[in-house]
Amino acid sequence: VLQNLSQTPILRELLKEAKMPDTTVKIESPELSMEPQLIKLDQPGPLTLAMYQFLTEMQETKRGVVTPKELFAQVCKKAIRFKGYQQQDSHELLRYLLDGMRAEE
Repeated sequence: VLQNLSQTPILRELLKEAKMPDTTVKIESPELSMEPQLIKLDQPGPLTLAMYQFLTEMQETKRGVVTPKELFAQVCKKAIRFKGYQQQDSHELLRYLLDGMRAEE
């Protein structure tokens, strides 16, 4: 899930812009023939910042192994079901991760 998200350019770009407090981001989607959306973001929350940091580390070519310790800790704070390292479905992680970041908007 995290490898797939790291290869989503628009997500990386939005997180890069969103890490700055009181930012307005413009979302355009030529494929959907929609008018551009302007979204004002407040201070990003800890989950959003951890996601940004993790994706940035994954994009660095000099790093070998990247572990999502801080991101996982933030996910566990939002969804305690992930504590204890029990096996979970990847789609559940994706849902809790994206819902948690959206709740921080």
